[in-house]
Amino acid sequence: MSDWNTSVIEEFRKNHGKVGGAFDGSTLLLLTTIGAKSGKKRIIPLVYTEEGDKYVIIASKGGADSHPDWFFNVVANDQVEVEMGDEKFKAKAEITDEATRKKLYAQHASRYPGFLEYQQKTKRAIPVILLERI
Repeated sequence: MSDWNTSVIEEFRKNHGKVGGAFDGSTLLLLTTIGAKSGKKRIIPLVYTEEGDKYVIIASKGGADSHPDWFFNVVANDQVEVEMGDEKFKAKAEITDEATRKKLYAQHASRYPGFLEYQQKTKRAIPVILLERI
């Protein structure tokens, strides 16, 4: 895990889910996945939006031409753990179909315009994942 992610995770936990800097004012969660190759727990801070009773996360990797590692973990094992504020719960991760991806990506980007730039930086269709509590 990068030093930057480690510091964001520490700040998140210390401040009951609130983080400053690049995430100031953002809705943020911590996603714990199981490494597809390593089998180890991996934690990543992610901005989220809501769709009904589900949470929307985006596998943008800042607009890179490859998917983030955590996305491959979700593909291999859709059972994840989510931290929001002081709450921790298990969830099922669902990779959306193309029509739903487009709709939810646009909604997410309307709240967080940086995601429009991410899509412009890459030719890949950036995956959208729904998290549902279980």
